[in-house]
Order: sequence, then structure tokens, then C-alpha cells
Amino acid sequence: MQTTFTPEQLADPSTARSNEILRACVHCGFCTATCPTYQVLGDELDSPRGRIYLIKDMLEAGRPADEKTVKHIDRCLSCLACMTTCPSGVHYMHLVDHARAHIEETYKRPLMDRLLRWMLARILPYPGRFRVALLGAKIGRPFARFMPDPRLRAMLEMAPKHIPPVSRNDDAQVFPAIGVRKMRVALMTGCAQKALNTDINDATIRLLRRLGCDVVIAKGQGCCGALVHHMGKVDESHSAAAKNIKVWAGEMDRDGLDAVVINTSGCGTTVKDYGHMFRNDPLAEDAARVSAVAMDVSEVLMKLDVPEGAQKGLRVAYHAACSLQHGQQIKTHPKTLLKRAGFEVVEPADSHLCCGSAGTYNLMQPEISGQLKKRKVATLEAKTPDVISAGNIGCMMQIGSATGVPVVHTVELLDWATGGPKPAALRS
Repeated sequence: MQTTFTPEQLADPSTARSNEILRACVHCGFCTATCPTYQVLGDELDSPRGRIYLIKDMLEAGRPADEKTVKHIDRCLSCLACMTTCPSGVHYMHLVDHARAHIEETYKRPLMDRLLRWMLARILPYPGRFRVALLGAKIGRPFARFMPDPRLRAMLEMAPKHIPPVSRNDDAQVFPAIGVRKMRVALMTGCAQKALNTDINDATIRLLRRLGCDVVIAKGQGCCGALVHHMGKVDESHSAAAKNIKVWAGEMDRDGLDAVVINTSGCGTTVKDYGHMFRNDPLAEDAARVSAVAMDVSEVLMKLDVPEGAQKGLRVAYHAACSLQHGQQIKTHPKTLLKRAGFEVVEPADSHLCCGSAGTYNLMQPEISGQLKKRKVATLEAKTPDVISAGNIGCMMQIGSATGVPVVHTVELLDWATGGPKPAALRS
């Protein structure tokens, strides 16, 4: 694709990066075949190729974002299926990130949009605040149908029936390996996950210790920054990320780390991109070091000796989170581990398509998200599983809200198979 950015525009690192990405695009349209929003809406402007044209026009002209461009960029899930499909290696993620930052800087949204986005940015990344909000949503859930704005209804309906108590395992501490130590790892405890499902971190700690890892819960870590990053709030996302970089780089310098383990794949995609995010920042070197050792929990488990297990007689439908299969290009590890542990693993049709969760997407675009959820649940249930397994809390909440099949994190099953407790979702 030809571009016409001026030398002055290209002096900006973000614009220079977007120029590289745009020039790689050859208009082939392969991305439209795997784009969930294009499949649902059938509008070229709701495909990656269409959005690329909109972004190119906006950035080259150096103009403020307009309502049309904002509408179609907001409808993008950032599922990154287009990046898996693209034969030319177009790095759509960095391009749409730049577009969202430009929108945030130049476009004044309607008042309700601004209020909702401000509220989400002030609540979701903070577990304490999120717990209070979940309790309020739980109380207000019976009145959701009276809410005039579908986004407010979605927020109330999101509240789980059960809000778990705080897990003290998420406090700063070091859990020693059981037996011979093989690795020293830091576990990213996350933000929303700590409020929604404490079993995931608990299971991860037990499993890693059992397999020979010292597990460090580093003091001062917090949200990875992804939630506000995808809203285009650059300063807020970089502030959150910088805290983590300093904390984990400090651990690396003191006692060393073999990995920063992440069990929420949406966070993992962002942490692995810290090196790019901070490439022109004084933290560039430390950010690159952290990104280099950031690993999804399945990647770490593949390096350890997960024992072979006897057949469990349990049929597991594996849901591949977009941030894992497309964002991190991890496609086989979770399935390999589950099979090794003795589970029968099946995959739904169109496993490359998003479930519609996508961070805050299911709250901000509930209609499109609902269509994708319905499709995903139907393909999963068609496999008649005993349990559904996923590696991302957002996907788990999204799918779990529309099916009676238990939904658990992959590490919960692996923990159970290697001596841990039976996942709570399978006990009821």
C-alpha cells in the first residue's frame, strides 16, 4: 500500500510505525474471511481491510477522528485473527492501537460514552473497587431490564452469582518449590481476575510449586494496562505497565527470574508487547527484558515435567482465547498438556473466531458481542463436553454466562490432575 506521510509526520515514532504497517498491506482481503465483526455485520468497513483504509486516511490527513471512523474502530474486537491470516505480516495490533490513541486525543465522544469509559477505566483495573462494583451490580441485576442503555444492562448482567472472598495467596510473598527447584518465576496476579475468580491463581501457584518452581508474588505489581491501552488512554496504560516493569526488573536483578508467568492471556499479549510500548522510553531496556521472559502459563508448563495421567473419562472442549492463539500464537500447548494429563480434548468448529468478550468489548458493544457469544456457545455445546476449558478470564465469564456446561481455567484441570483439588465448578 502506498502512503503519503510527510517527513514531519514520520518524525513521530507512532506514525513511523504505522507507516511501516500500512506499506506491508497488499489489499488481498484474506483478513475478511476470519474477521468476526465482518462475518456478523457484512460491512467492508467492519473488516480489517476497511479499518486500515479508514486509519490510513485519518493519519495521513493528520485530522481529528470523525464519527464514522470512530464507529468502525470501536467495533473492532482486537481479536487479531487478521494477523494470523495475513500472508504479508501486517501488524494490525500496533496500527489499531495507534488509531485508538489518536481517537482518544482528537475526538470528543458523546457524554454517556465518556462517562462509561471513565467508569470502566477507574474500576476494572483495581480489584478492590471492582469487588465493590460487582456487589452493587449483583444487587442491581434484577433491575437490569429497566436500564435504557444496553451497555448499562450488560454491566449489571455481568455480575457473577458468587463473588469469591479475597485470596491471601495474591499478597506479596514467595512460595517455595516442592522438592527440587527447577525455576524461579514471578506470577502476575492480575486485576479483574483477582475479583472474579481467585481459584485460578491459587491453582496456578499449587501446580507450579508441585512441578518445581519458586513462585514469587512481587510487591507493587498491578494491572498490565491492557484495559485502558485498548481505550487509547496511553498515559494511563503506560503508567500501569511501568509499575510492573520496575517491579519485575527489580526481581530479575535481585534473585533472578526464569519467567514472568501470566495465566490471563489478554494480559500476556500486552506484557509481551512492553518492549514495543516503551521502545522510546528510558525504561526501554527493562521493558525489553520483561517482555523477553513473559510467558503464558502453558509455555512454562511445557518446559516442566508435567506427568502423564491416567484417562479421566472427562470430555473437555477447549476454547482457544484470541489473545492466546492470535495475539501470542500459542495454539497447541494447552491441548497437549490437557491430553497428557488424561483428558479427552475436543475443539469447536470455527475455533479461530472470537467469543465476543475482548476486554471491555462485551460491555461497550453488547449487541455484537452477544451474537458472537451465541455462536461460540453453540459450537462448544455441539461437542457435548463435560467441561469447557479456557485460558482467559474474560472468555470464561462470557461463555459461562450462556451455557450450563461448567467453564474452568486450563490450569485448574491440570492442577486437579496432578494432585490438587477438584475445580469448584465441577463439584456442584
